[in-house]
Amino acid sequence: MYNQKVLSIILGGGQGSRLYPLTETRSKPAVPIAGKYRLVDIPISNCINSEIKRMYVLTQFNSASLNQHIKNTYHFSFFSSAFVDVLAAEQTIHSGDWFQGTADAVRQSMHHFLQHDFEYALILSGDQLYQMDYNDMINAHVEAGADISVGTYPVNAKDATSFGILKTDKDNNITSFIEKPSSDLLKDWKSDVSDEMRSQGREYLGSTGIYIFNRELLIELMNDKTTVDFGKEIIPQSIGKLKTISFPFEGYWTDIGNIDSFFEANIGLTDDIPKFNLYDMNQRVFTHARILPTSKISGTTLNKAVIAEGCIIQAAMIEKSVIGIRSRIGKETTIINTYMMGSDVYESLEEIESKHINILTGIGERCFIKNAIIDKNCRIGDDVRINGGKHLKDAETDTYFIKDGIVVVKKGAVIPKGTVI
Repeated sequence: MYNQKVLSIILGGGQGSRLYPLTETRSKPAVPIAGKYRLVDIPISNCINSEIKRMYVLTQFNSASLNQHIKNTYHFSFFSSAFVDVLAAEQTIHSGDWFQGTADAVRQSMHHFLQHDFEYALILSGDQLYQMDYNDMINAHVEAGADISVGTYPVNAKDATSFGILKTDKDNNITSFIEKPSSDLLKDWKSDVSDEMRSQGREYLGSTGIYIFNRELLIELMNDKTTVDFGKEIIPQSIGKLKTISFPFEGYWTDIGNIDSFFEANIGLTDDIPKFNLYDMNQRVFTHARILPTSKISGTTLNKAVIAEGCIIQAAMIEKSVIGIRSRIGKETTIINTYMMGSDVYESLEEIESKHINILTGIGERCFIKNAIIDKNCRIGDDVRINGGKHLKDAETDTYFIKDGIVVVKKGAVIPKGTVI
C-alpha cells in the first residue's frame, strides 16, 4: 500500500477575498458548509477514507477558528503516527514574508515536512467539494513512473477560462498547458473525454490543483526560490522536462471559489439525489462531534430541506434550504432557497432576561427570507423581509452584503425588526 508512504499537504488558500464576507473573520477552510461541517473537513475526510493519516493544513489568514476546529475534531490513537496539524505562515531566520503563492507556502513549510519519512507528497486544496479515493491517483502515479501527477476534471467552455487547461497523449502524459485561456483560444484545447462528458459539453481538461510530487523532486523544486505557484509556474515548466501525467477524475467536483458557487453547492444538497453524497458510508465526511440534541420542528411545512442537529423550528415553511446547527426560527416565517449556518451556542432564558436581549439569535417571527446566506450567530428580528435575486445590485452595509443577487447576512449581524432588503 503506497498510502503509508504519503504525506498530505492541504493548502488553505489566501485571503479568500472572493468568498468575502464569509472570510472576514475566518480562513477559507474554516467556512461552514452543509449545516454542520467546515470546508477543510472535505480534503481531511478524503485522506482518512484513503488511509492517508498524516496531514498538514497550511494557512495564513484568520486561522484561529480553523486551529480550534482541527484541535477539537481530529484525535487519533496515542499509538498511531496519524495527525492533522495546522501550519500558519511564520517568520523564521530564512523567511520573514507571508506565503507568496501555493509553491511558496510549501517551500516555507518544508522544514516541517522533512521531519517525516515519506516518498510522495499529496498536495490538496482546502476549498473544494468532492469525494475521491486518492489511492487510485497514487497507484496511477507510481505505476506510470511519474515525477508529478495532476488531478484533472473535464470542464465546459464557459468554465475553461477560469482553469489551467491541459492536453495529454494516449498515455496521459501532459503535453501542453495554458493558464486561464481566453475563449478565442479554446478551440485548440479540446481533449478526448468520455461520451458522458462530451454529451455535457465538458471537453476541456482543467487542473483541479490536486498534485502528487515525488519527495526528492519536491525538495529540488523548492530549492528554486524564483517560483511561487504550482499552477502558474511549476506545472507548466515541468512539461517536457519531467514525466508529468494527468489523472482524470469524472465524479462530482466543484471549486468553492466565490459566493455564487458556495451558495449553489450548499443548496444543491437539498436535491432528491444530491451530486455530493453525504450518505455514502464508504466516503464519510468527518467533523466535530458536538453531541447536540435532536431538532424540534412544530407546524412547519418542509420541502427539500436539510436540517442539522439541535434546531428549534416553528416556521410556516422551509423550502430548498439548508438549516445549520442550533438554528432557531420563529412562527409564521417562510424560508426559501437559503443557507442558514446556525449558531455556536444556545441562549438561556436567564441570559436573555439579564442582558435584556430583545432580538434573539436566529430568525424571528413572520419573516420572509429568500436567496440568502445567513452566517453564524445572526439575530434577525420579527417581520424582516430579505428577498434576494438578480433584481438587487451588488452592495455592502455593516450587516449584509449583496453579490450576484445573493444576500449574505454577516456573521453576528443584528437585523432590526421590520427591515426590508
